[in-house]
Amino acid sequence: MPFLFTGNQTHSMKKLLISLLLSSLALTSTTVLAKTKADINGASFSKKLHLRGFKVSFQVTSKDNKLYITPFGMTRKDKYPIEVSIDGQVIDADIGDVNANGSPEVYVYVKNSKGSDVLIAYAANGTSSITPIYLPTMADQDANLSKGYRGHEEIRMVENNIVRRFPIYKDTDTDDKPTGGWRQMQYKLTQGEASWILKLDKMLEF
Repeated sequence: MPFLFTGNQTHSMKKLLISLLLSSLALTSTTVLAKTKADINGASFSKKLHLRGFKVSFQVTSKDNKLYITPFGMTRKDKYPIEVSIDGQVIDADIGDVNANGSPEVYVYVKNSKGSDVLIAYAANGTSSITPIYLPTMADQDANLSKGYRGHEEIRMVENNIVRRFPIYKDTDTDDKPTGGWRQMQYKLTQGEASWILKLDKMLEF
């Protein structure tokens, strides 16, 4: 089931769905090229990310349960790449400016052994430093938001927003047959004390 998008009316929804189809075709092509290059370098995933008009870009690579994020355009290069241990497989990565502050963020999606997406993300602070982005786990969410949650969540960037969705389980459902529909949450990027935080902005069920 594809991601649903929030829009004002049906016309806006149709435009978004057309945009999604075109984006999906582009992303599929990019991912194939990235994996071909990764095979040559011995990595399981490799993708270069750049936004037009931005000074900072990113190279995302994974190999042997390690994720490497290398920013380009930073004033200090001795602190990179960023190395993160991962439990799962990198399935894709995106670049965006979710908070519209003129500095890009990198979002990496890892599919863990339980079949749920895990988000690993960092934000550029101009060209001086890179700061982690924290997405609260479902265990940290309000009880109403986590009701019926049993994992299998998907996380993606949609129309420059970070969106998480997962199937809703009723009490009598088996793990392989959720019947409660889907819950989708959209997040906005806010400044925390030592990192950036993705805070819930909108929620819908379908």
